[in-house]
Amino acid sequence: MEDNHINMQSHSCDPDRPAHPGIFPTREAGKSDHQPGGSSVDFPVSVVLPAGGTGERTGLQTPKQFCSFLGRPLISYTIQAFERVSWIQSIVVVVAKENMDLMTDIVQRFQHKKVRAVPGGSTRHRSICNGVRALGDAEEERPKVVIIHDAVRPFVDEDLLYKIAMAAEEQGAAGAIRPLVSTVIATTSEGYLDHSLERAKYRASEMPQGFTYDVICQAYQKCSESDFEFGTECLHLALQYCGTTAKLIQGPPTLWKVTYKRDLAAAESIIKETLSRSACVITGGSEQAVTLADALQKAVGALDMELDVIPDLMGENAGYLLKEWNFIQVSVNRSCLSEVEAVLKDLEAANRALLHPLVVIWVHLSGSDELSVSGRGVEPAAIMDLASAAKLRNILLYGIQLRQTKDTERWERSVLRVAEITSALIRERSPALVGQLLQA
Repeated sequence: MEDNHINMQSHSCDPDRPAHPGIFPTREAGKSDHQPGGSSVDFPVSVVLPAGGTGERTGLQTPKQFCSFLGRPLISYTIQAFERVSWIQSIVVVVAKENMDLMTDIVQRFQHKKVRAVPGGSTRHRSICNGVRALGDAEEERPKVVIIHDAVRPFVDEDLLYKIAMAAEEQGAAGAIRPLVSTVIATTSEGYLDHSLERAKYRASEMPQGFTYDVICQAYQKCSESDFEFGTECLHLALQYCGTTAKLIQGPPTLWKVTYKRDLAAAESIIKETLSRSACVITGGSEQAVTLADALQKAVGALDMELDVIPDLMGENAGYLLKEWNFIQVSVNRSCLSEVEAVLKDLEAANRALLHPLVVIWVHLSGSDELSVSGRGVEPAAIMDLASAAKLRNILLYGIQLRQTKDTERWERSVLRVAEITSALIRERSPALVGQLLQA
């Protein structure tokens, strides 16, 4: 949806340019972080995601909603943002007919729930209309509120969805808005300035938007062929054909959309940043491993990362298998990979839907009398084989080796080096370094 301008009589305007899109939620699909304000939605809510665009402005052959980063297509991130909200009952993704098989494959591959794909129309409004009609034809309970959102806007949080749903149920229609960043001007046919709009009186119309099912259905039943062919604003249809004045809700800066190729890189950067904020260090209970883990915990604090140090992944600690994205196994004086193999088996047994690549780092603390990796130590082929198998399950395995030493200054440098390597591996999630045993 192109950003539209809504007249506002308010003279206040947020001057801040939404330079940073914000934080992407990283919980598993279908698991809501919280109910905003301690409240829950007690009426059925469904979502329509129009995803039939060709993505011409990205300059890519693949439509932007299907472009991948971190091993996962953009539309999958958007779906997850809705799946994690417990009170949303179903999601309809509307795609071009030629992309139906691709969308079905994405739903199956990333184990999306609540989702089904339906064929779209030749224009945006025709596609949304198809999605709304599909909700009415579904076997599940017809929704009281329908939320419409762009498939290429992956950063939407539950608090805003809650506000949109509640306002739509009460008012009949609701939509998110943002302050205008630039002044809007009109030009003459000769290319000269005609006039400009007073920016403080206008807002950019954004997504998500919400409607009672009856309002959005009636709007599409009554709208003209011209609306279907050239229109983009759903709130306008509700006003023009149903007399429903939408409640407008100030949205956060996260409501940006992926429009250009550079936006895909920005989205990937945000997700990487979010995934790299914490890690779980497993010590096996070894005193030396705990000492190293505590030293790493302090060192990575300066790198904006938090570490939780635990002896194993059993009992209450097993919860980390479902909520953490980064694991560090510290092994002391052992050249074998049995401990990191155990971590990988635990992750596999957890049967977690890996919507993002997990990172597992094996830190091998060798004794001063042990030979390097080229001697009797770890065989490079062993960790590479293990990493290759893990990668098939969307787990990126790396190795770091450092030596014990009684030289305090040298030890502190080594620990700092391990912290820096660990932080970089977790942040970049580079497939090229998978299976490598790095020296600290």
